[in-house]
Amino acid sequence: MTRTTLTGWGGTSPTVSQVEQPRQLDDLRSAIAQAGSRGVITRGLGRSYGDPAQNAGGTVLDLTGWNGILDVDTRARSVRVQAGISLDRLLRAMLPLGLWLPVVPGTRQVTVGGAIAADVHGKNHHVDGSFGHHLLSIELLVPSGDVLTLSPSGDDPELFWATVGGMGLTGIVLEATIQLKRVQTSYFLVDTERTPDLGTLLDRLVTGDAAYDYSVAWFDTSTTGSSLGRSVITRGNSARLDDLDPDLRSRALEFAAPQRGRVPVRPPISMVNRVSAKAFNALWYAKAPRHRTGEVQDITQFFHPLDVVGDWNRLYGPRGFCQYQFVVPDAEVAAFTEAVERIAASGHVSSLNVLKRFGEASPAPLSFPVPGWTLAVDLPVRPGLGALLDHLDALVVEAGGRVYLAKDSRTTPTTLRQMYPRLDEFLAVRHRVDPHGVLRSDLSRRLDL
Repeated sequence: MTRTTLTGWGGTSPTVSQVEQPRQLDDLRSAIAQAGSRGVITRGLGRSYGDPAQNAGGTVLDLTGWNGILDVDTRARSVRVQAGISLDRLLRAMLPLGLWLPVVPGTRQVTVGGAIAADVHGKNHHVDGSFGHHLLSIELLVPSGDVLTLSPSGDDPELFWATVGGMGLTGIVLEATIQLKRVQTSYFLVDTERTPDLGTLLDRLVTGDAAYDYSVAWFDTSTTGSSLGRSVITRGNSARLDDLDPDLRSRALEFAAPQRGRVPVRPPISMVNRVSAKAFNALWYAKAPRHRTGEVQDITQFFHPLDVVGDWNRLYGPRGFCQYQFVVPDAEVAAFTEAVERIAASGHVSSLNVLKRFGEASPAPLSFPVPGWTLAVDLPVRPGLGALLDHLDALVVEAGGRVYLAKDSRTTPTTLRQMYPRLDEFLAVRHRVDPHGVLRSDLSRRLDL
């Protein structure tokens, strides 16, 4: 056990916890039984941006050692894994078999347990939903010490769906069986286009997304007026073997996703500021093709460009950054536009701005995606940011939207209840399986969960 200062990926709100690395099931049971008044929570690779995997004064269980692949059924396209395995390692093992995860978020450096706890989504939510939609079953250690096998159609579907998106507060996920997709290659056929403003961007997504399995847009949050929301749309489908040039066909299932470098230290000040962010926004828009179709891209190019540089979050300096991600319903285009206008006019400039459209919601009461428009922006922490985000929260609530708990580090209990109308369903299940509140985190205390 080691006393360790922990933060989320955004680097905000550091707290000190006792970190343990349990190796056996009995170690986990013992940690739960011996949890003090501050409780216990699990942690994977620390890629949640806020505080769900921190536990000030309590215990944090590092499950990254639980990273085994237990069974693969190629005929049924399923895999059973331990919860601490990263999506990166799992994809590297599955691709040579012609299998691919049905949902992949913006980084592969996430554990399966973390993907379940946050019910992660990707560029294909409008087609394939979120991670929880593709879980065949999970093994869950609950605070009583029992290990339960849960599935969507099993004996306790309420506990299954409360665990999906439940931020680790219903139990410790030990194993998961995941339904996979069959693919012919590890490449993607990608169409790219630029749009001059936000209105054109939204129209192009509405009229064009149905032709693609994967769709995402980057847009400029630093411009105002007629150029507000100028963007680069990137959409694609999995490439078939016949789509590749002969030189690529021989390595069609190669996992081509190298890391080119790493930010070695956290600088004393943020390297991401209004000047650098505006310059980056202008350059990113200018270098994108006006219209290009059928480009073959690999995993890193299409899915995970940020994974090329390790520890890139250090560039934001000692104060860190807040990734604010929200969703509003399809009909609330005016609210979405107002949110973009407020960000652009605030002086809080983001370089990494991701817009997607969500499809149908999950049955999970705390799952983030609902049909509508979702935007994620990375905002360096500096004076005035809290006031801006409070204004955005109010706008999102009024529009019937919500923020993503895996990215959140500052929302209040009142706001959470307004955003998640099924919160009481989750709390009822949580109190049933953890009546003494053993499972606790900084997030759970902050949000009265």
